[in-house]
Amino acid sequence: MPPRRSHKKSRAGCRRCKNRKIKVWRRLLDSCLSLKPSCDEVHPRCGNCAKHGVPCDFSNPDVLEQLTAATPAVSAENSIGAPTPSPSATINAPRTPLTRPRAPSSPVRVPRPNPSPPTSVYSQPSISSATSDPNHGDRMLELRLMHHYTNVTSKTLLTNSPAAEDIWQRAVPQMAFSGNGKTYLADAILSVAALHLRSMAPDDKCLVRASHAYSASSLSAYCASLEAGITADNAEALFLTATLIAFQASASRLFIKDDGDTDPSDSISRYTPPLSWFHAFQGVKTVVASSWQWICHSDIVKVVIDSQPSFQLNLNPRSPDSYFGHMLEGLTDELMNEDPRYVAATTQAYSHAVSVLNWAHKNYHAAAALAFPATVSRRYVDLVDAKRPRALAILACFFALLKRMDNVWWLQDVSRREVMGLVNLFEPGSKWWRHLEWPIRIALLDGSTIPQDIWGTELEEQAPDQSGVVGSMVQHIELFAGMLNQSHVQPPIPIPDEDLIVPDSPD
Repeated sequence: MPPRRSHKKSRAGCRRCKNRKIKVWRRLLDSCLSLKPSCDEVHPRCGNCAKHGVPCDFSNPDVLEQLTAATPAVSAENSIGAPTPSPSATINAPRTPLTRPRAPSSPVRVPRPNPSPPTSVYSQPSISSATSDPNHGDRMLELRLMHHYTNVTSKTLLTNSPAAEDIWQRAVPQMAFSGNGKTYLADAILSVAALHLRSMAPDDKCLVRASHAYSASSLSAYCASLEAGITADNAEALFLTATLIAFQASASRLFIKDDGDTDPSDSISRYTPPLSWFHAFQGVKTVVASSWQWICHSDIVKVVIDSQPSFQLNLNPRSPDSYFGHMLEGLTDELMNEDPRYVAATTQAYSHAVSVLNWAHKNYHAAAALAFPATVSRRYVDLVDAKRPRALAILACFFALLKRMDNVWWLQDVSRREVMGLVNLFEPGSKWWRHLEWPIRIALLDGSTIPQDIWGTELEEQAPDQSGVVGSMVQHIELFAGMLNQSHVQPPIPIPDEDLIVPDSPD
């Protein structure tokens, strides 16, 4: 019989776990050996307390006093071993609410989003470092992040009105500080600010860790709140958090290796489409539609939505003035070999995506292009995930539209990087190269000012009023909210065994 593996006990568990006579083991040994239930010593709330939905003395000194008073027989040795948390929220321990906000009897539940996970998570503090004295460096970093957000970052979120800018600069932080367990909004604010500062100082390891830590903390609490249900109490905060998470997903792409410059012959290093963009922006759309019964009366949300360009969409993607109508050439023949169950959904997905491209292409407001990842159908996202050539060519056109916003920090150089990355997925001789000429030409231009003859159309303050046009953004949201209530799950897109992108035969 092999000898028993030794272990080292710790007396640093929380008081509630000690009262419940849960043995305290070192976290690493516990996770590796799958021993008895233990206090994992995670701050600011240990895993057992979080699992049972009870307060933890790690996150609130008052709980420690209550537990100590209720259990006078606990030895002094154990009482001394329990660390007292810092009174300030620290970077090393992103804030977690003590209890979930109380929801009304019939909250609206939405599917848990599936965003890309952060590349790393800020490490938890060691037990020996948990003291009653606030960590001065962490407090100063949080103050620095919040100061930067309110004074700089909040003005870069592509608002089209002073009222919307004031919402992001003043009302959003005020809501984050209001309490009620909405820590995900505060962490989302700090995460975006950390990413902004990181774009100015990419080698600052402190900002790297902070951006990952607050992003992970915000996303975790946000997903937990969605699972608990959207209510009148949390609808506004969830909408604003979803929007900031979309900014995070976009900005985080800046710090990923420039896949567009990798060797396309190397299958390991080949470019991967940024599906996180779609997951994040689609998440905003879903939260808006699910919570519309409450947020439609919100002055804050109304200002944010009204600041977006009017969504006047011509639903005829093959109209005479359709600049991207050529993206639908050969679609009927292509779908002849498609499973009949998918033909209608795939046709609609491509047609709607091209309609959004046409609208954003001629819109005076450059930010109109960001409606693309938020409004395209789930079927189109699946087509991109399946690397269908037509879907990728349309996606390249979308990223080319972002060239007009090259001067925005979280979109800087995105057009060139993403377009060239997508181009690398097409084999030489593909018939799709002629459809990629425009996005390549746009992406490789210097600066964000594009001559009209290269852009291809004259920008319009507002799309012309004509039949087949979907009106305001509010009307679009109401339409989608109705569709969401009646939606059914589409079958997955079949992916053939062979590589989807192969040299095409000459036309």
